[in-house]
Amino acid sequence: VQLVESGGGLVQPGGSLRLSCAASGFTFSRFPMSWFRQAPGKERELVALISSNGDTTKYADSVKGRFTIARDNAKNTVYLQMNSLKPDDTAVYYCYKPVSWGQGTQVTVSS
Repeated sequence: VQLVESGGGLVQPGGSLRLSCAASGFTFSRFPMSWFRQAPGKERELVALISSNGDTTKYADSVKGRFTIARDNAKNTVYLQMNSLKPDDTAVYYCYKPVSWGQGTQVTVSS
């Protein structure tokens, strides 16, 4: 199993980023996928998850209405569209498929 995140970076408050996670080594369309994040000094937390066919999504309360998780099973890729970013969103963002993690991508929200 390999999960490779991309799309992180430095953005100003109120800005947007789109994270991607390219998956390989398993039948992507059979598994739910999630995004987690971990800020310095804090525990890793679930941000969003999506069912295997994309019909069901769930979000942490802190990102509801701002973040959108989506997947393209033809491309073996899961996305996280992040809008209206806040400094509190600063963290390393990880793609997760039970029980595998990506290497993470840094998102920094700062002026």
